Amino acid sequence: MSRYRTILIFGAPGSGKGTQGKILGKTPGFYHCACGDVFRSLDTATELGAAFLEYSSKGQLVPDEMTVRLWHESIRKTAESGKFKPSRDYLILDGIPRNVAQAILMEEHIEVRRIFHLSCPDRDKLVARLKKRALRDNRLDDANEEVIRQRLATYDAESKPMLQHYSGVPRNDIDASMTPLQVIHEIIKGLLDETASSPEQ
Repeated sequence: MSRYRTILIFGAPGSGKGTQGKILGKTPGFYHCACGDVFRSLDTATELGAAFLEYSSKGQLVPDEMTVRLWHESIRKTAESGKFKPSRDYLILDGIPRNVAQAILMEEHIEVRRIFHLSCPDRDKLVARLKKRALRDNRLDDANEEVIRQRLATYDAESKPMLQHYSGVPRNDIDASMTPLQVIHEIIKGLLDETASSPEQ
C-alpha cells in the first residue's frame, strides 16, 4: 500500500492547530484528520474501542501502538467511504503523531511532505488563549492554569522532539500569535510551494 501524502500541523496546545486544520479540511484536495475527532467517534462496542475506553476512563494515557492502530483504522474507513481520496487528497494531521514513538509507528502509513510549525514562545499568551477557549466551550476543567501549564510542559518534553525527528522534511515556522487569517495566509504560501513541486497535482 502506498503511503498517504501528509501535511503535519504542529504546535503547542493553544497554538491554533485545530482551527487551521479545519479551514484546510474544507479546501478541495485536502482532508483534515484531528486525533481528538478520531477518539470521539470511536465505536466502544469494538475490541479496540473497548480497550481505548478502559485506559481513558481511568485517566491513563493510551499506549502509542493502540493510538496509532485506532487512527489507522479510522482513516482506512474514511478512505473506503470516499470522504478521503488518497490518490487526490493530501492528509492534514494535527494532534498525531504526538511523540517520536508514534511518528516511527506511523512511517509505514504516511509520507510527511511538509510541516507547519505554529510557534509561540510566549507561554503566557497560550495560557490566556486556552483559558478563553475553555470558558467559551464550557470546559471549566481546562480553564485551570496549573493544568494548562502541565499540558504545555508535556508538549515540550514529549512532542517538541518530533521537530528533530522530522528535520529532513521541509518546514515552515509560523508565528502562532498572529491572527488566524495571517496564519492561514502563511500556510497557504507553503502549500503552494509544496503542490507546485508535486507531480500528482
